[in-house]
Amino acid sequence: MTKSQKIIFHSARFIAAIILGQTLYFKFTGAEESVYIFTTLGMEPWGRYVSAGVELLAAVLLLIPSFVWLGALISLNIISGAILSHLIFLGVEVMGDYGVLFGLACIVLISSVYLVYVERKNIPVLKHYFQ
Repeated sequence: MTKSQKIIFHSARFIAAIILGQTLYFKFTGAEESVYIFTTLGMEPWGRYVSAGVELLAAVLLLIPSFVWLGALISLNIISGAILSHLIFLGVEVMGDYGVLFGLACIVLISSVYLVYVERKNIPVLKHYFQ
């Protein structure tokens, strides 16, 4: 991996982990936007707590070098659900946020797809295809 590729790789890890981590405060404290989202989806409060726990797990795994692949896969799954929820039920803009939450979800999605691609040789199910 070149120096530029390493910078992009680590940036993708940290950006995704930071975005996932910053949403935890809003979910665990019951911020108005978070409660609105999960009420609209019919999953308040347990959906909010479970998604926060899974996002915390993904963020931590993204920061552990040998588990980046797992953190990226978990992140990819949960953020795909978030993006679909926005597109189908919530809309891009939620409570006048100008689409910031949706934009952050897209950044995490792009980072996760990139990390899964780069780490594909470390994913146990795919490992034997890329040796």
